[in-house]
Amino acid sequence: MPGRLAGILCGLLLLGLGCPPARAATGGDGAALARQIHDRPAGRDMVSRALMLLSDRHAQHVRRRLFYTYRIDRGGGVRRTLVRFLSPAEVRDTGLLSLSRPGGRVEQWLYLPALGRVRRIASSRRGGRFAGSDLYYEDLQDRDPDQDVHRLAGRGKVGGIACDILVSTPRDPGASVYTKRVSWILRRALVPLRVDYYRKGRRGPVKRYLVHRLRRIHGYWTVLDSTMTNLRTGHRTRVLVQAVRYDQGLPETLFTRRGLADPALEVPYRP
Repeated sequence: MPGRLAGILCGLLLLGLGCPPARAATGGDGAALARQIHDRPAGRDMVSRALMLLSDRHAQHVRRRLFYTYRIDRGGGVRRTLVRFLSPAEVRDTGLLSLSRPGGRVEQWLYLPALGRVRRIASSRRGGRFAGSDLYYEDLQDRDPDQDVHRLAGRGKVGGIACDILVSTPRDPGASVYTKRVSWILRRALVPLRVDYYRKGRRGPVKRYLVHRLRRIHGYWTVLDSTMTNLRTGHRTRVLVQAVRYDQGLPETLFTRRGLADPALEVPYRP
């Protein structure tokens, strides 16, 4: 995988990452870099269609799921995200709505079509696996940088590409399932190419996120191929983005509990 990743990222450098870097933090100011990553241009709204591949350590059994992601950014810490599965049949129309507000306040709601109802995800379940994947409910939240203490820990490489290493530790240990996150940041794009996740009682990371393909679409850096791996079990969740649209003017109604329970409202905006 490292050789393949290096080849992909080297190609990206030739295609545009070699341009003058975005304005970045200097010296040891990890907080400033974390804020820039959080606030990097990503469009007023976005819709993507993606394939989720769930596999065990040896990839002998792979489960496939097709899903859409919808997002709007209203600025000032107000972001809303909706994830909707289309297949297979057992998860069709299942949806997760995440509402982020200033100060790191997040509400999450889950729609289960078999039950025909929407229920709120309690904060105590932030470490639960979403739909059997290696993504926790917390991983699908928009985390405000002010919720963590950030420090720069030097430089490192991901697939031969130089990155800044950013260590983020929760200010309130009870407000995160993780004790810290270590991110390898591609400074020119303000995108993490690797994130290691740590939990209490574990010496090493418990999960690892890797970006395998990154591309600028409509002027916005977009992750097209990524993997989250449970380092203890070897179980992996790979996400392959097949299509994406930015700045369509998504309506607020999609990001309500009523919209969560009515997948038909989304159809006109799907790529």
